[in-house]
Amino acid sequence: MKKMTKINAGVAMVKVFEAWGIDHIYGIPGGSFNSTMDALYQERESVRYIQVRHEEAGALAAAADAKLTGKVGAVFGSAGPGATHLINGLYDAQMDNVPVVALLGQVASSSMNYNDFQEMNENPMFADVSIYNRTVMSPESLPHVVDEAIKAAYKFRGVAVVTIPVDFGFKEIEAQEIATAKNHKTEVILPNEADLKAALPYFEQAKKPVLYIGQGVFGGFPAIKKFSEFFSMPVAASVLAKGIVPDMYKNFLGFAGRVATKPANEALAEADLIVFVGSDFPFGRRFFNPKANFVQVDIDSSKFGRRHNTDVSVLGDGITALNQWVTLGTERPADQWLAANQENIVRWHAWRHHFDTNQQAPLRPEPIFKEINRIAEPNAIFVSDVGNVTINSIRHLDMTGEQRFTTSGWFATMGNGVPGGIAAQLSFPDRQVFTLSGDGGFAMQMQDILTQVKYQLPIINIVFSNDSFGFIEAEQEDTEQKKFGVFLEGADFGKVGEALGAKGYTITRYEDLTPAFDAAKTSNGPVVIDIKIENARPLPVEELKLDPEKFSAAEIAAFKEKYQVQEMPTLRELLKGN
Repeated sequence: MKKMTKINAGVAMVKVFEAWGIDHIYGIPGGSFNSTMDALYQERESVRYIQVRHEEAGALAAAADAKLTGKVGAVFGSAGPGATHLINGLYDAQMDNVPVVALLGQVASSSMNYNDFQEMNENPMFADVSIYNRTVMSPESLPHVVDEAIKAAYKFRGVAVVTIPVDFGFKEIEAQEIATAKNHKTEVILPNEADLKAALPYFEQAKKPVLYIGQGVFGGFPAIKKFSEFFSMPVAASVLAKGIVPDMYKNFLGFAGRVATKPANEALAEADLIVFVGSDFPFGRRFFNPKANFVQVDIDSSKFGRRHNTDVSVLGDGITALNQWVTLGTERPADQWLAANQENIVRWHAWRHHFDTNQQAPLRPEPIFKEINRIAEPNAIFVSDVGNVTINSIRHLDMTGEQRFTTSGWFATMGNGVPGGIAAQLSFPDRQVFTLSGDGGFAMQMQDILTQVKYQLPIINIVFSNDSFGFIEAEQEDTEQKKFGVFLEGADFGKVGEALGAKGYTITRYEDLTPAFDAAKTSNGPVVIDIKIENARPLPVEELKLDPEKFSAAEIAAFKEKYQVQEMPTLRELLKGN
């Protein structure tokens, strides 16, 4: 009988990562994770260990890896506090439906259930966030359990958690092929033609149709454009779908909700047909016309009818559906509805851009985004933190269609900007990366500028400092309560960046923007640009007071004065030809 060769169980587990193409993993070492650290050292040429300065940053980075690449992101935490620090980033992955594998350290198997140092029962804590949650029970099963975790993360597009007693990774096991990566298959669910045909009468009867897209049509702009122009439908998108459609495309309305644009909110409130493709937008019942007919396309049938009463449901790939509808349907001629929406788009962009050269101090956001757009390369990647910065980013980044955008969508956790930038630069080392953070979010994870410095990642980190949790301040304003707990102590984050080893700039004047951004563009290491902006609420397109049918002339005049609105009629006025 042929004698079996031996392999270290931890090394065998890391080789499973290699087989699946996982080329880096984030974390901080701990005594309960030392066997895996030793394996990562031995396999360091294949799987790169990225040392972060907080496990939450590692988990947020792993989630961002998955969002940007579609591949499994990987992170680890040692037993007890190292593991518990992961939870925020793992929920970000869970709620944005992306695959992440988290390895948790555990005390040695002989010490488990003895109330040992840093021992905790980790499985219950991670039960809700995960789609797979196992504790390894033997050295021999370690690589197998990790292989199963990766498969589950891909299949269910979620978080897979594996807890590893530290002694198992040091043991020798029989060397054999464990990874099943070579057998991994993906599929495209093709829509049923009968379902597609059932939607066509709604297209033909509609007077005010809108196409609403989500992440499910990533890479599908040619199909979106063809459908939009064939059926004369303007296009709106979810925030996580930003970048799929070039922002300056003539039929692109922007985004709905509060993190939104005026043209999209107005069109969706007026629409008599919404074609909802590849999205699970959680605020549909608030911002979509409840009387509109609704055609929904998704690869997950459990989502049908969740956000709006659905008249026709199509199970299948969104891009395929859009292309097939053009083949099956009758062209819908351009009309006053499309023309009014196009005019609304033009006026929206003109209003935004008329602030581009505003030199007030503290600054408005528009001149800052003018500089970002100016130096951004055609395939740049933007990672937005959460808050007013998200509103400003989706409005003012004029993305080309080749550029990428990501943020923390459903979980909407602050502090995702800096870690997301690390992920973007590691996954796409030849592309330019920006992080966009408010001062609140930046302060939550600014320690990991050190990680950017350690690995010489030339990330351009932009901090919009207004000394406030502005998004929450606006909510307190809407509920007419006393503003409390939202104002922040200011700091010079440019100097913070310098102290952490990055190049730092602090900007208080308009004329200093261009030199700082020129320097950032050519930097070979990380840059922090702290820009002091006015603490002013972005135009609340979810609460517009512009419609004379709903508001008095005095209310409209006060609203226009507060938000400097000009030359921007409502969609209803444009439809009437005003």
